[in-house]
Amino acid sequence: MSEFVFAAKAEAVKEGEILTVEVGEHTIGLTRLNGQVCAFRDICTHDDGPLAEGAIEGEEIVCPRHGARFHLRTGKATFPAPAPLPIYEAIEQNGEVRVRVEGS
Repeated sequence: MSEFVFAAKAEAVKEGEILTVEVGEHTIGLTRLNGQVCAFRDICTHDDGPLAEGAIEGEEIVCPRHGARFHLRTGKATFPAPAPLPIYEAIEQNGEVRVRVEGS
């Protein structure tokens, strides 16, 4: 199992906003929902578009290209996305956001 690695300073991850970061070979979106950090793969499973350009509505992110929605805590997808969104485990530690990404 991979270890938690630095993704961003905790103060840079804001409620309702999306911060895009590179962790190893992965592009990850970071946001806060009710104060808790959420980390997700920044690529729509419907057409490989960048989700960080979309909007957060409630606990979902909406793809800007075709409106696919993904739950930010579970990755559950709705039409037209054929597969769930990869969600990464994230923690806050010593003022940093750290994520666990396989292969990092």
